[in-house]
Amino acid sequence: MNKIFPSADKALEGVVQDGQLMAVGGFGLCGIPEALIDALRDSGKKDLTVISNNAGVDGFGLGKLLETRQIKKMISSYVGENKEFERQYLAGELQLDFTPQGTLAEKLRAGGAGIPAFFTKTGVGTQVAEGKELREVHGETYVMEHSLVAAVADKSGNLRFRLTARNFNPAAAMAGKVCIVEVEKIVEVGELAPDDIHLPGIYVHRIVLNATPEKRIEKRTISEGAK
Repeated sequence: MNKIFPSADKALEGVVQDGQLMAVGGFGLCGIPEALIDALRDSGKKDLTVISNNAGVDGFGLGKLLETRQIKKMISSYVGENKEFERQYLAGELQLDFTPQGTLAEKLRAGGAGIPAFFTKTGVGTQVAEGKELREVHGETYVMEHSLVAAVADKSGNLRFRLTARNFNPAAAMAGKVCIVEVEKIVEVGELAPDDIHLPGIYVHRIVLNATPEKRIEKRTISEGAK
């Protein structure tokens, strides 16, 4: 089965729809599917609910979809670095399911593993636990969190991620009913050593090559006096 598509827009064809729930990998701007985000923006699909650690920055990453008002709700753990995100949320124009980072990762992992819900101590006694089931185990209180299963996920092949680009990507890919992967390099089957594979190709449905992503730095910090 040929999973390779000639372009990002072709890879999204017949998959993305208005009002969809989708998971997008990446952490800040590291490991994000740049070409697929651009193609999603150009598709004009709207009222999207997006699961992602954060929403990029103003004018880049998922920030592009905020600018075009295609996202109606974010399920995220970090919402800084993006003034448009802040503006829309405070104005009541953007819904937010604010989720602790570890809980968000486990929600995706559990969804991919077929686990409908799990208990965690994270968030007990805070607004995170409001309206959720609490259970006492061995004298400790836990809150029940439901897993996430997205209609579309971004990034992954027989996949090997480079360094920190791994972040949320394997979990986002596993949680997707349809997984669309954006990669920098495609190699022949067998070239990757089995022990080097971070995500098995069984989870991947569509692949698009983006050999030259911009890889913008979210916030560059240098020491004082550095040249």
